[in-house]
Amino acid sequence: MAEMVFGEQEQQFVVFKLASEEYAVSILQVQEIKRMTDITRVPHTPDYLQGVMNLRGSVLPVIDLKKRLNLPENDYTDDTRIVIVKTDETAVGLIVDAVSEVTSVRKDQVELPQAVGTGGADYISGVGKLDGRLLILLNLEAIIGLQSEG
Repeated sequence: MAEMVFGEQEQQFVVFKLASEEYAVSILQVQEIKRMTDITRVPHTPDYLQGVMNLRGSVLPVIDLKKRLNLPENDYTDDTRIVIVKTDETAVGLIVDAVSEVTSVRKDQVELPQAVGTGGADYISGVGKLDGRLLILLNLEAIIGLQSEG
């Protein structure tokens, strides 16, 4: 599992909503945030792979993050966004309900997943505790499928 990499004592995250929870990914992995756009369905792909999109001449796979995390689905709204993330050399779009903010999380505010005890811990790199809020910090390598699933 990829370890969280913190600068001095703090790291910045892009925070977004999925269903009623707040999730976050490292700002260093986010390339851009786009409004919902046309997505071309690709046959014989997993159901969470919504399809592909054209991003300035490049074809980019788009993952419906709620389907990938087995969360209840709902219709796309005006707030729905595609967060373009890049890990290693792989760039993908992640469909999220809404992007809310960029925030900083200190290392001492993060609890690691083995201490959390959730079934989907492979997809979680930690849980940030901020002023009474919980931010689920996602492990993009596992979500995208760059590491072996177990």
